[in-house]
Order: sequence, then C-alpha cells, then structure tokens
Amino acid sequence: MLKRYRLKRIRNLSILPRWVIFLLDIFISAICFLLAYLIKAEFDFRIFSQSQILTNLLILVGFNISLFSLFRVYAGIIRFTGLQDTFRIFAVVFFANAGYFVLDLLLQQWYGYRIIPVSVLIINTLLSFVALSTYRVLIKYFFAYITTLHVTKKRVAIYGAGDVGISTKRALEHDMTANIQMVLFLEDDQRKVGKNIDGIKIFSSDMLEELLKTHLIDELIIATTKLPSKQKNEIVDFCLDNKIEVFTVPPLKNWINGQLSTKQLQNVKIEDLLEREQIKIYNEILFKQLNNKTVLVTGAAGSIGSEIVRQLIQYKPKLIVLNDNAETPLHDLYLELNEMGCTNFKLALGDIRNELIVERLFDNYQPDFVYHAAAYKHVPMMEHSPLEAICTNVAGTRLLADMAVKYGVERFVMISTDKAVNPTNVMGASKRIAEMYVQSLYQHQQTTTKFITTRFGNVLGSNGSVIPRFKKQIEAGGPVTVTHPDITRYFMTIPEACQLVLEAGSMGNGGEIFVFDMGSPVKIADLARKMIKLSGLEPDEDIKIEYSGLRPGEKLYEELLNNAENTLPTYHEKILIAKTRTLEYPVLSVQIDALIGPAQRQESVTLVVKAMKELVPEFVSNNSEFEKLDRPAPIVNMPKTAN
Repeated sequence: MLKRYRLKRIRNLSILPRWVIFLLDIFISAICFLLAYLIKAEFDFRIFSQSQILTNLLILVGFNISLFSLFRVYAGIIRFTGLQDTFRIFAVVFFANAGYFVLDLLLQQWYGYRIIPVSVLIINTLLSFVALSTYRVLIKYFFAYITTLHVTKKRVAIYGAGDVGISTKRALEHDMTANIQMVLFLEDDQRKVGKNIDGIKIFSSDMLEELLKTHLIDELIIATTKLPSKQKNEIVDFCLDNKIEVFTVPPLKNWINGQLSTKQLQNVKIEDLLEREQIKIYNEILFKQLNNKTVLVTGAAGSIGSEIVRQLIQYKPKLIVLNDNAETPLHDLYLELNEMGCTNFKLALGDIRNELIVERLFDNYQPDFVYHAAAYKHVPMMEHSPLEAICTNVAGTRLLADMAVKYGVERFVMISTDKAVNPTNVMGASKRIAEMYVQSLYQHQQTTTKFITTRFGNVLGSNGSVIPRFKKQIEAGGPVTVTHPDITRYFMTIPEACQLVLEAGSMGNGGEIFVFDMGSPVKIADLARKMIKLSGLEPDEDIKIEYSGLRPGEKLYEELLNNAENTLPTYHEKILIAKTRTLEYPVLSVQIDALIGPAQRQESVTLVVKAMKELVPEFVSNNSEFEKLDRPAPIVNMPKTAN
C-alpha cells in the first residue's frame, strides 16, 4: 500500500521545479570539475590538498551560474528533453570553460602565473556535457517508466522509415499519456531494410501481414504519402479484419509549428481509401486564360463551387465574383478567403432565377469566365418539387447562358451530373435539358462565347452526400441505412472533380460535354461496412445496417454515357468528350419556353413532368409517382350495345 502511494506521488510530480534543476546543474558541474582534476592527477586524491582547487571551483561555479541563468538551461521540462536542449547544454559548458581559459591567459600575461591547466578544462568540458545531458535523459526515462507502470501498452508499428516516420516515433515517445511500445518500422525502400532507428528495426513492407501477426501489433501508423491507394486499401482491409487500429499522419503543412503532435494522428477515413492517384493538370494553359481576368462562380458557397474558388485563386484572376443565394455558407466562404489573405473577390448574394439580379451581375462585373455550379441536386427532393427543379436547373441556366452571350463572356462552363444520362428522376432530366440548351445555343448563336459542359458523379464529403450521413448515423449508434444491397455509385474527391472542371473548361472549343474517368463504381453497402469498421465497431453486431428501399427517382447504378453516345479522347487521360444528340435551337427554345412557363406559374406538376419526358425521351421514371406517365394508356374494352 505504501509502495503504491509513493508511486502515485512520483507520478503526480510530473514537472520538477526549476530551482531544483538549477541546483542539480550547479552541483553536477562542480562534481565534474573535481573529477577532471582527479583524472588529470591519475586518481591521486592528494591533489585535493591544494588550496588553489577550491578557488578554481568557486570561479567555475560563478561562470556556470551566470551562463545557466543567461541560457535558461533550467527552464526546460526534463521529460521532454530533446536535441535543442542538448545543444543549449553544450553551449553553456563550452562558454564556461572557454571563459575560464581566457581568464587564465589574462592572469598569465598580467601576473606571470597560471591558475588552471588547460587539460583540466578540456576534461571538464567533456565530463560536464555528458553528465548534464545524461542525467536529463535518465530522469526523462524514469518518468516514462513510472507513468506507464502497471499500464498495458499498445504495440505499435510505423509504416514509413523516412523523416515523417522518425518524427512520428519521437512524438509518440514524448507523449507520456500515449502508453505505447514501439515495435518495428515497415519500409518499401529495400536499402533501409535491416537497419535500426533509435534501436527499432526496419523490416520490409512485403512481409507486412506476417510481421503484424507475429509481433502482435495493436496499432499501425501510416507515415508516408507515397502509398498507392490500392495498396493502402489492402493494408487497411487486413488490419480491420485482424482488429488492428490504423492511423495516418497529417500533411507536414498541418503540423503545429513544424512539430508533430500525437493528438494530430487520425484514424484512416473512408475518403482516404476512395481517393485515386493525384491528378496533374496543365497549369500554364489555365494561368494564361485566367490570369488578370474576371470570373463569375455561381453556387460559389456549395461544395463544388467553393472548391473551384479555392483553386481559381492560384491563377491570380483580377476578380472572382461569388454568387449564391445561401447567406450563411456564402458568409463562411467570405471568412475563409479573408483568413487566406485573399482580397480579389466580391460577394454577390442573389438567385440565378431573378433576371434583374443576373443582369446586374453581368453589367456590373463584365465577367470573362463563368463557372456555373448553382443547381438543385438532391434527387428525392426534386422528385417532390419538379417545378423548382425546372425553375432553377433549367430556367436559371438558360438565363445565365443568354446573359453570357449578351455580355460577350469568353467561356461558360456548366457543371452537370452523371444523373443526366438516361435519367430516371426529375433532377437528372432537368440537368440534361440544361445541357441540351447550352449546346444548342452555342451552335445557333454567332458568338465568341464557348459553352462547355462537364459531367461527373458523386463527390466525397459534399453537402448532403452519403458519407457524411453514414458518419452521423454511426456516431449516433446506428442503424446505418442503405437504400438497396446492390446499389453502386461512382466517387471522386471534391478537389479532383474541380481540377478536372477547370481543365476541361480550358481545353473546350465550345459545345462539348466532357465526361470524367470516375474509376470503378463502389458498392454502397460495402462502403457502409468499411466505415463502421474504421470506427472500431463491427457491422451487424455493434452497428446494424438496414435497407430502406430505393428512394423516389433513384436507380441502382449511374451511367456517364448513354447507349447512343460514344467518346473522343483528349490530351488528358481522365477527360473524354461525349458525342451526344443535339436539337436545333429554334425548336428546343420553344419546347423549353413551354416547360418553364408553367413551372414559373406553378401550374400542373404532371403536365410539366410529361413535357420533360417529351423533351428527353430517355427519361424513364424509377420508383416514382411519375412512372404512370411512361406507361401506355390502358386499352379499355367498350361494352357492346344492342342493335
């Protein structure tokens, strides 16, 4: 009982008082000075009978007190002793003995005698440096031992034996609350395999599965940015199946004052596993086009719009006009840009359906480029509000496109969706009609404005998307709701999607619909299971997965091209040009007028959706009340009448 009480008191004494460290430093330096004399005299203790030694000791103590105070060697927390503290100790010891040497030279010149042999000062320098550094390290490890005594330590492996991996190891060792035991490094570079870092051996990553099992690893920390996505997925899958937690190290730019903190280590996120190889875009072309130009971004406060704005900044446009009708998100973007030090932007709160507002935007700012990201995007909501989908996605786009022609905009880039291909819902059909309008407008008008459409699938982490929803459901204890066991979706990251939008917008000659390489589709049920596992829980045990059925307008899989389309390559391997059917502008314009008018007047929803289906024949509703509009009228057998 007494032993536990003493251990508890030692643990609570986590930081030694500064005056204790100061006195220890003075005492140890004095012992080293006397030991230097003893070594010089070949351990003949009669050397201490000389009265001059006591005088010399007092002089050295005076030097040390002054320099220890000046360099504040005592101010550091010993259990966090690092390389900088070691350099400071060496500087104090060196200058103290160097000062003593200069004093000895002056006395020899003025009075003709020396007070201390140079060899004693050299020995004292080495002894003092070693002793002052060593006792700090011993105290550091003593506290580490006491703090973690009787505490089960997690066995940790680090993937990556480079600078980031070494920094990660040392950050973990400095954190007394981490309760970890470093076991091994894993490394792809075979030149490092077999070597040691601070006594920890480096093994080949080819043996990862065997090593993690045989060494009973509890946690794996991925401390490298060079790991391909496919390999990272395989590693994470293995760890999840074997109850091994996986963490990642944040990018160097996010380290606090250039130092890694263990609190910054993050669990692997599903976004990390769905990412693909980094896209490289041709910055020179974009820079020539956008530099010193005025750019209008509609839907600027949304997930895609705001990322387009962030990426536009690097091309140094003269002005970026940020248009959105969502006040709070637009204000958040304003604060973010201010924090970044960006000043070349203007806020333009307003609705793209309002002709007066849109006219004023173009008249006031005379934009050279327009990136049109404003749209209603949620499928089930638009299935319940078709008139709003028409008013925003079709009428809003038409208004912006017409103004772009009127004010001589250089390029108009419209952001569309894979749901516009063989649409099964109102949202997808409305975006397809918008695509058709800007294509036909470009072909009809004698204008210099180049209309370009970009089409891609779901983006990771966008507002209202599946991944944030799953995260909330997992945090709430479940269940996680998936609409169908077989439903699949394409995914790409928001930055990746926006890079491709900018790139496609720069390469377009006008009238094209660009489709992006979305990689392989992801099964949503598998996505849910992996997210649950990444949270340290077990699917169907800790968190249930429930299937709620397809929502109105939803289909099992999305397409990027319809059956009547083919594609042409571009100079960018991830961007293709879709060959689509187009309608003559005069005919299409009349049909769209007939569609927009009733929608703006809030007339019959059924008639509006029926008109959409006539305009987009491939629009066949799925799991929707509008399926009845796709079925042929039933044959009614009239009763026979008597003659």
